[in-house]
Amino acid sequence: MYTHLELRDSARVPVSLSTLDKMKREREKIACLTCYDASFAVLLDIADVDVILVGDSLGMVIQGHDTTVPVTMDDIVYHCRAVSRGVHRPFLMADLPFMSYPSKERALENSVRLMQEGGAEMVKLESGAGQIEIVEFLAKHDIAVCAHLGLKPQSVHKTGGFRVQGRGEQAARRMLESAKALEAAGADIILLECIPNELGAEITAALEVPVIGIGAGPATDGQILVLYDILDITSGRKPRFVRNFMEGAGNNLEAARAYVRAVRDGSYPGREHGFT
Repeated sequence: MYTHLELRDSARVPVSLSTLDKMKREREKIACLTCYDASFAVLLDIADVDVILVGDSLGMVIQGHDTTVPVTMDDIVYHCRAVSRGVHRPFLMADLPFMSYPSKERALENSVRLMQEGGAEMVKLESGAGQIEIVEFLAKHDIAVCAHLGLKPQSVHKTGGFRVQGRGEQAARRMLESAKALEAAGADIILLECIPNELGAEITAALEVPVIGIGAGPATDGQILVLYDILDITSGRKPRFVRNFMEGAGNNLEAARAYVRAVRDGSYPGREHGFT
């Protein structure tokens, strides 16, 4: 349980934004996973995961809700603080939950909470044209930002459910332009969720910042999945982009390591895990 204390003084250099930028330039894939507690944080650190996200997906896999909408700032701060105690090498990112950034000022206030109280190094917000000013405002205050495009779980009631986004020429063009605008506004990472493989490849090629995908095809700079999905803990039907890494693994650590290897060698995701 306390192995993370030993890692603090190890020679393993912590991942930074500079590390991730270098990985993109050198075409080295970035392996990311969600995490919600200190014990799994230690495990993912040992497995050499590059980025850990304390996601509002905790609302579904931890709290039992149908969506991420009920998750509060206090929830994310609590779980982020727990995860930060188990992390040495991975870069730590945390979600700004539903309605925690209705204005630039609230976005800054809550981002500061995630960093000061939760120990996060980056905040993630579900983006679009309406969030460009918020991204720019946070960037001007030296807050590292990940902008989330495509399927945006906080907006499922507005969009009509969990559906693939960016299909059709006009929708794809709008998403590409949004990604470029968010990068210009100061976003340090773009995360793409549930979009066609070809669009994921096009956006990744068009941007200088790292692009992380979840159901966005194999061409993105990195991949992220929900930890409970790769460990086959989540019950019920899973999205098509999920792969069960417990198959053939003796324990959770072996499964996490298998995920990292698969992302880095390009064997995950296959085209069957994406959308057309």
